[in-house]
Amino acid sequence: MYAKYMKRPLDFVLSLMAILVLSPGFLVLTILGAIAMRGNPFFIQLRPGKKGKDGKERIFKLIKFRTMDNRKDKEGNLLPDDIRLNKYGRILRSTSLDELPELFNILKGDMSLIGPRPLLVKYLVRYSEEQRKRHDVRPGLTGYAQAYGRNSLTWEEKFEKDVYYVNHISLLLDMKIIFKTIFVVLKREGISSEVSATMEEFMGNESAVQVNV
Repeated sequence: MYAKYMKRPLDFVLSLMAILVLSPGFLVLTILGAIAMRGNPFFIQLRPGKKGKDGKERIFKLIKFRTMDNRKDKEGNLLPDDIRLNKYGRILRSTSLDELPELFNILKGDMSLIGPRPLLVKYLVRYSEEQRKRHDVRPGLTGYAQAYGRNSLTWEEKFEKDVYYVNHISLLLDMKIIFKTIFVVLKREGISSEVSATMEEFMGNESAVQVNV
């Protein structure tokens, strides 16, 4: 009942209210981002969303505040993430302020407030059938994996939590995730993985049964 009839209307109302209330903050962060990044303060990238009736993920444009600049080496290649993630970007990432523009994705219907985080399109062929169930619902601004481990989890642990959420969606679980997310953000836990300034690339796993999309 909740997942089918209540979740999307709540997403629309709450995201609209948040955008209106936070609009002055959006303006300030847009100006500061343009200065800190020496140009476009927004990061826009294609991400897979909820599966359609044809069983394929709907691809949408995710929008965030940029946290990494575009510095390149002498050969014109982008420098490593930990170098391009400048001080301003680290502040945005540690406070999760970089995620705020995704409220517009939620308002539009690409995303939900709560759900598995939208990952890269190229990961689609690397999922097992079980892992791909994370796309049975809209991706979220935050989710079960973000509230309970964030980037300190392995990819396999993240996907296990994503699928658990898909199988157990409820208003109570969403409320728990929201409050837990606030706690995690305030404590700034799990911002980076143990081996990367952000999160290492998901390369698939030996047990994954790859699918064509």
